[in-house]
Amino acid sequence: QVQLVESGGGLVQAGGSLRLSCAASGSTFSSYAMGWFRQAPGKEREFVAAISWSGGRTDCADSVKGRFTISRNNARNTLYLQMNSLKPEDTAVYYCSAVRRSYYSTAVDDYDYWGQGTQVTVSS
Repeated sequence: QVQLVESGGGLVQAGGSLRLSCAASGSTFSSYAMGWFRQAPGKEREFVAAISWSGGRTDCADSVKGRFTISRNNARNTLYLQMNSLKPEDTAVYYCSAVRRSYYSTAVDDYDYWGQGTQVTVSS
């Protein structure tokens, strides 16, 4: 199984940028499709972005389209989320997730492995 550790969260002003990283270990990273999800206080965990195991296909939520970019480096066993033009409504705990198959999903329940999360706070 794979272990996931997120990093890169923090406090940023609206309009700023952050890059989240997710380091994977314990299994062959390139065997997993990966996703980013987020959860704000009092809300359900929601899909942000996902990527196939090769990196050839990606998808993202309408709310972040044009602002966030998901990518991966299989040689470095690392998943990334570049977040630009951040808004206060992007404030949440961000989680990376993995499922052992080639194609990604936008559904929380389809992912088998999760990191501990990293807090992103965007001030207005």
